[in-house]
Amino acid sequence: MKPPYQILAYLTSNRDRVINGGPLLLYSEDLEELKEMTVDIAKGLKADVVQMTNGDYLVIRI
Repeated sequence: MKPPYQILAYLTSNRDRVINGGPLLLYSEDLEELKEMTVDIAKGLKADVVQMTNGDYLVIRI
C-alpha cells in the first residue's frame, strides 16, 4: 500500500545524510540558504514543508 504522501525533496545541512535515491536531495552548509531553498521549492511544486527534529527539511505532497 502506498503512503498517503509523496516525498518530493529532502534538504539537509549534514553531508553525512546525503544519499542518492528517489527524491531530489539538496545539501547546503548555510542554514539560511537551506531554509530559502526549501521555501522556494515548496512554492514551485505547490507542496508542504516538514522540518524534522534533526533540522533537515522534507518537501511533501499529500
